[in-house]
Amino acid sequence: MSDLNTAMVEKYRNDFLKEVEANVEQGNWVKMCMQCGVCSGSCPLGPAWEHPPQEIFMMIRAGKRDEVLKSESMWMCTSCYNCIVRCPRELPITHIMHGLANYAHRLGIAPKMNPTRRFAKMFWKNISSAGRVNELKLSVGLYFMDGFASGIKKGLEMLPVGLGMLKTGRLNPFGLFSGGHCKGAGDIRKMIKKAKEIEDKRKGFAA
Repeated sequence: MSDLNTAMVEKYRNDFLKEVEANVEQGNWVKMCMQCGVCSGSCPLGPAWEHPPQEIFMMIRAGKRDEVLKSESMWMCTSCYNCIVRCPRELPITHIMHGLANYAHRLGIAPKMNPTRRFAKMFWKNISSAGRVNELKLSVGLYFMDGFASGIKKGLEMLPVGLGMLKTGRLNPFGLFSGGHCKGAGDIRKMIKKAKEIEDKRKGFAA
């Protein structure tokens, strides 16, 4: 590669793109996006995105750090993997979206009231403390996520479903208090803590 081409490529890689490459899972693939839009057209939630994936990639390459990391967009991904299957360049789009969301969360600038982010935090707290998901505790937490009155309303709406599950033995009414911890939950918490320490050390976690 000539010196001119090298200089042009380096100029293209702005500070935010370098930051994404260093801190976001599979972030080194962002520069490979050719803006075809197949990912957006393949996404079942495509019309609901504030910024579809290819637009997020374009914004990263344009250096729009705050607009990207404070966006609701990455939290829209449902991990259906349609985008990865259909991307002509085989970009790991799903992983990048989750990586951006996780990075924004770790920086403390992710949208705090986003329901997907709130559910993700609740789910992670549930599974990391017990070693497996306590479904009843998670469901109750979701019902009351927006306050007591909202939780009661949602509970009454779902009452027929709950009674049906109870009748067929699919719901344990004491599950909320039993904890549902799996054997070795303490060891799982230690592993998660160690994994986080290794990740932070490896990445240096420098913005």
